Amino acid sequence: MFNKILLATDGSDHSIRATEKAIALASCQKNGTIEVVYVIDGRQSRDDVLQHWGTDTADHRKKKLLLIEQKIKHARINYTTHYLHGEPGPTIVKHANEHQFDAVVIGSRGLNTLQEMVLGSVSHKVAKRVKCPVMIVK
Repeated sequence: MFNKILLATDGSDHSIRATEKAIALASCQKNGTIEVVYVIDGRQSRDDVLQHWGTDTADHRKKKLLLIEQKIKHARINYTTHYLHGEPGPTIVKHANEHQFDAVVIGSRGLNTLQEMVLGSVSHKVAKRVKCPVMIVK
């Protein structure tokens, strides 16, 4: 049922919990695969460069995903990792809809009601616009 799973991640604790759920979904299938997607937001990239001046920001991103990739490898599930550029919500939606995933798994950032009302959460944007089932993990 859920053979091709998109795991949208930012390397946070919520993403690690989402990884565990994606692994559980993929493990239920004989040929379950996970595509890990990390979206590089232009605004966030500038902040990363300023915060980690003198270090390679690409290495910093890879370190964020290291634990997630290790968990998937340990579960012996086939996976790929892709870095996309753009605003996270719309970029994840576009990628998910263009590549016909069976499910999308994404962590909830835990915004409070006011923040979510003003900003809108990435997971909410994804859940509203993706054409397949979405699991939001808290």
